[in-house]
Amino acid sequence: MKNVQIVLFDGFDLLDALAPYEVFYAAAMYADNAIRVELVTAEGARMVASGTNGLRIEATGVLNPEQADIILVPGASGQVEGDGPDTIPAILNRAMQTGLTSKVEQALRQPDTIVVTVCGGSLLLAMGGLLEGRMAVTHHMGMEVLGATGAIPVQARVVDDGNLITGGGVTSGLDVALYTVERELGPRIAHAVEQLFEYERRGTAWRNTGMSPAKQAPSEENASIQESDMAVQKEVIDQEPSQASSFDGEWDTTIATPVGKLQVRLSIASNNGLIRGKAIQGDETVEFINPVLHGNKLAWSLRITKPMRLNLRFEVETVGNRMTGVAKAGILPASKLTGERIS
Repeated sequence: MKNVQIVLFDGFDLLDALAPYEVFYAAAMYADNAIRVELVTAEGARMVASGTNGLRIEATGVLNPEQADIILVPGASGQVEGDGPDTIPAILNRAMQTGLTSKVEQALRQPDTIVVTVCGGSLLLAMGGLLEGRMAVTHHMGMEVLGATGAIPVQARVVDDGNLITGGGVTSGLDVALYTVERELGPRIAHAVEQLFEYERRGTAWRNTGMSPAKQAPSEENASIQESDMAVQKEVIDQEPSQASSFDGEWDTTIATPVGKLQVRLSIASNNGLIRGKAIQGDETVEFINPVLHGNKLAWSLRITKPMRLNLRFEVETVGNRMTGVAKAGILPASKLTGERIS
């Protein structure tokens, strides 16, 4: 018998969790109970408040990677904009900081255990550093953030990356669960569930196998972006060295993110208008990625690992020994940066 554990957390999305629950339950009926599904939490049996008007659902067990054959992680239901405690990023971050992350990490190290996500569930795992280098999908609004965590975003309804299967938007819970049933129990069981639900699975499940599509010429939009990038690079080359030197020095900065404040030391040096920099956070030092001077602002990308794994895009300016700016990743609210030059 295959044991399926669907993991609930405070603020989870109802449809993300309950649509797959019904698929797996129906599959059990057609497969002579060859599959068992239960609702669990990282902490154990309890009532869990969803993010959909606080509707409460009872979880009857504890997430156990040693016993589960399939673990499904839903996304969150909350506010899309802003940086308050009820926004989706804040809900996912709170869930990431529970025992859920370490237990799913254990499951992903077990090749015979399949981890399935729906919608923002992949972001939850990615924010915890679990999907670096893995092919995955999430809700279309979170794809840029997914890529910023080091995962490899794939524009597909369902993405199969071995023992990791991810689904896109909210309704993809039906598709990803049906695909998992087909993969584990066979197409006839999955087809029987489709007939019962009067629903046909959408899209092709993407796998990194077979022939690669022939490369196409850049679209007009991409060509425009490339031209814009070249124009920026030319402008950088034409900048006066004195503009770059205004950023030189050691800076103590604070980045106020939606999930906490980061203390980061920046070290910036310029030579003939070319800028290099590094960021020091605790015992970790990271080089600036593609620093670019644009007008009176300096922009660069930076990989951070705390409090979550993200590639942040920075844009700052200076007035004397004072630095201000923003750091941003995808649709996440921009984080405010402030700092002082110390040398």
